[in-house]
Amino acid sequence: MRPLTIFTALLVIAAAASARLMTKHEIRERQLEAAKRWQTSGRLAVRAAAGYAKPSGVKNITFTNPKAAGPEGSLDDLIFWTSGGPGCSSLKALLQENGPLSWSWGQAKPTVNEQSWMNLSSVLWVEQPVGTGFSQGTPNIQNEDDLAVQLIGFMQQFLDVFAELKGKKLYLTGESYAGAFVPYIANYIYENPTLLDLSLQGIWIGDLQAQIPAVDFVKKYAGLFSFNQTYMNYLEKTAAQCNYTGYVDKYVTYPPTGLLPLPGDSVDPSGSCDVWNDIYNNALIINPAFNIYHIWDTYPVLWDVLGDLGSSVQSPVYFDRKEVKEAIHAPVDTEWTECSNVHVFPNGDGSLPSAFTVLPNVIEKSKRTVIAHGLADFILIAEGARIVIQNMTLFADRKKG
Repeated sequence: MRPLTIFTALLVIAAAASARLMTKHEIRERQLEAAKRWQTSGRLAVRAAAGYAKPSGVKNITFTNPKAAGPEGSLDDLIFWTSGGPGCSSLKALLQENGPLSWSWGQAKPTVNEQSWMNLSSVLWVEQPVGTGFSQGTPNIQNEDDLAVQLIGFMQQFLDVFAELKGKKLYLTGESYAGAFVPYIANYIYENPTLLDLSLQGIWIGDLQAQIPAVDFVKKYAGLFSFNQTYMNYLEKTAAQCNYTGYVDKYVTYPPTGLLPLPGDSVDPSGSCDVWNDIYNNALIINPAFNIYHIWDTYPVLWDVLGDLGSSVQSPVYFDRKEVKEAIHAPVDTEWTECSNVHVFPNGDGSLPSAFTVLPNVIEKSKRTVIAHGLADFILIAEGARIVIQNMTLFADRKKG
């Protein structure tokens, strides 16, 4: 390249660089301007209440939206939300997922949640079963049917207080292990239609089947897991021995030809076929910050206002602060944790997965059923949900499964 050409090129680069020079004040001004879309003027147009229903000891946080903002909003609906675990608080969803405010990991202060479900309806966040969050009492349920009875008892007392919600269209929703809770609750309501003065319309859940697609999940995200070839060969050999290899491609097709074969003839994998735990343990060796709910996470782990496991607790856990407990009528002597330190099913959950029992009945009786899934979730794998749906018989026709 001739000197003149080089000099000209350098001038162009220098001019471009100088055009990008900004003071910290100017950068901050642009950030503040961009942040305005997350702000709102005045108070949020919502009505909120919090408290207990006895004797169940279940805790609820209720937000009703008098305006039901948004083009799809309705004053005739009530959304019930419960988180999973079992034993994890629904207040996480209230503050970090679908509530009126959002206070996510690493966020200095809460912001208005423009995607809140309150744009559509009034929402009821419930800490259940007993043993979860601020709920009071000693856990004693043995299965999902017991949980449903306990929850409906709470709802009856709730409607005695909030009588204006009687007769509303009810939608039961939840994530993670709530994929087990919600179908059993819905089935109990459908089978006992006189117990609750609400009109159940349908359910929204995140459900699971973890083992069968686990190795395929690792292969799909091989760059993130970064396992060496020796370990990958071991996983593929194990998957083949346990009849996991090619399962989705072979059986999850439409129309279904019949009931799907169950590898190992059991809903619980044997020790040698428990590839999910094997993968998880080895993922932690490579990435100690590995997050089963969001596989892209690495160090540094951001602080979390709710004190989620693995996060750095740089300030008091929000719902464990005395003034917050007083504001929501929670006992100040109860330590709040995002997930319970006690077993809410003292002897384990004695119920079979709902897909084998009540879920087909719930789908048939509901106006709408949504089974959703996050693609970055390793603990509840999306392909597993497809397997569960495929294996159900609906309306006495397997082709509708």
